[in-house]
Amino acid sequence: MSDQRVSDASLPPDGLSRRVLRNETLIVLALSLGASALSSLISFIGSLTKTGALKEQAATLNGSYAPGRPWLDLSWQLFGIASALVPVLLVAHLLLREGSGLKAIGFDRTRPWPDLGRGALVAAGIGSAGLAFYLAARATGFNLTVVPESLPDVWWKYPVLILSAIQNSVLEEVIVVGYLLRRLGQLGWTPMAALVASSVLRGSYHLYQGIGGFVGNVVMGVVFVLLYRRWGRVGPLVVAHALLDIVAFVGYGLLAGKVGWLPTV
Repeated sequence: MSDQRVSDASLPPDGLSRRVLRNETLIVLALSLGASALSSLISFIGSLTKTGALKEQAATLNGSYAPGRPWLDLSWQLFGIASALVPVLLVAHLLLREGSGLKAIGFDRTRPWPDLGRGALVAAGIGSAGLAFYLAARATGFNLTVVPESLPDVWWKYPVLILSAIQNSVLEEVIVVGYLLRRLGQLGWTPMAALVASSVLRGSYHLYQGIGGFVGNVVMGVVFVLLYRRWGRVGPLVVAHALLDIVAFVGYGLLAGKVGWLPTV
């Protein structure tokens, strides 16, 4: 099957004005990654105004919700993962209203092996470059020390980290690439303006990690938008993002304190 090149530009669905679509998009972002971007900005301002260099401060991605109470902690972890995916269900509902659902953005099971293969290749290409960029940004004082996980050593630690990685990838790629580009196109945005908006949004909700986290994710956002337009599917991007986060979360858990090149706090 040949690649499906997509264009962001399309007409609003029948019966829906651009005003309705604009308000809908703002609500979806306010319930998900737009709110995360604002929270990240506040966090970054706090880090900048705190005593000590950025690299001496930590940004923890997966921490304990109930230290010393593993079953309660597990319950909170699973609740957090599940509730974070509610905006994806909202997007699926809104797209289903158009008669297509998530299939419209290529998040379905019609091409599992191409999605897996392409995602793995993208992850391999971005992973090593991303790690090198993070280490350089931290060394030069532009980034906090990222702590991918600080969970207790219990049986559910790595399964939860994997679920967290999958949740991150589904939420981000479905909303910030597939859904957002589709809606901005229907609202009359140019492809370049939509690319910038998607990429800057991705960088913004990673700003809590520092300037390096922002810049690195903006670059990743540009690459992902271009690949989405080339393939017409967010499936490979979800796979790539999930693999990147799984390696980061699980790898940190296995290597932290055991290798000299991996920063810890």
